[in-house]
Amino acid sequence: MVHADTQTGAAHKTGGAMTGGVWAAVLRFLSYGPQGGGPRISIFRHPVMVRITHWVNAGIIIIMFMSGLQIFNAHPALYWGSGSNFDAPALSMTGFMENGEPKGVTQIGNWKFDTTGVLGASKVDGVWNARGFPDWMTLPGPQWLAMGRLWHFFFAWLFVINAAAFVIYAAWRGHLRALVPRWLDIKHLPREIADHARLRFARGAKAREYNALQKLTYFIVIFVLGPLIVLTGLTMSPTMAAALHPLLWMFGGRQSARTIHFICAFSFFGFFIVHIIMVVLSGTWNNLRSMITGHYEIETGKAGGDHG
Repeated sequence: MVHADTQTGAAHKTGGAMTGGVWAAVLRFLSYGPQGGGPRISIFRHPVMVRITHWVNAGIIIIMFMSGLQIFNAHPALYWGSGSNFDAPALSMTGFMENGEPKGVTQIGNWKFDTTGVLGASKVDGVWNARGFPDWMTLPGPQWLAMGRLWHFFFAWLFVINAAAFVIYAAWRGHLRALVPRWLDIKHLPREIADHARLRFARGAKAREYNALQKLTYFIVIFVLGPLIVLTGLTMSPTMAAALHPLLWMFGGRQSARTIHFICAFSFFGFFIVHIIMVVLSGTWNNLRSMITGHYEIETGKAGGDHG
């Protein structure tokens, strides 16, 4: 009996050690990503202005995206050119009844997809409605175009002000130079993509700087998508388009501007999702801490060598 108790106690200790070891490994992964085994040092990574504009921008983009879908739902179709060709939309989301059953159809060019329950036709308070995007994706939830526009336009100006504050500060502090890809960065881009796909992130001195993939992504988001989404938004406004007439010529008409605006919005959404995934995979708590306090811990690479 004593022998059995001893075995049971040993099993409990072994099980506890295994549980503790797994939990420690999970915490290490959440803090430092798939590596996390080497000695670390703390560096100051993000100035307070960068942190403030980052979090403000995150909130603004979420509200603008959801209120933008609310506006889109007023006419869930996109066209190319200066007018609306209802017979041949570039994209449409329609809902209708078929054999007594609701059906949602999303059309992209000549391709049609059954998207019942999500796009084209979805339930609101248990009742089927013909609407482009479902109520859980829009702000406000119920179809309310005027309020959606109010939210969208108000936060659009906050988006411009916040972006301008970041760019001015970054230019003043020389931070913009760190975001501009160089030829050497472009040469290393295939390797960076392969390393990220294998969850191999930079350590040591290389972790202090943006890698080629980060530079190219941030450059496109800040200097391409940002200006495009603002200019196409202005083009859709009759008042602004009249005051800034070249905008209509630049984008080939109001409907083209609306389509480009839609693509940019979902590009921002895609960037947002990928950004969150990479934050988690490369070290959730370490990344969050750096964007809250400014301090970031990097591996020195002495327990396995640098790579990036």
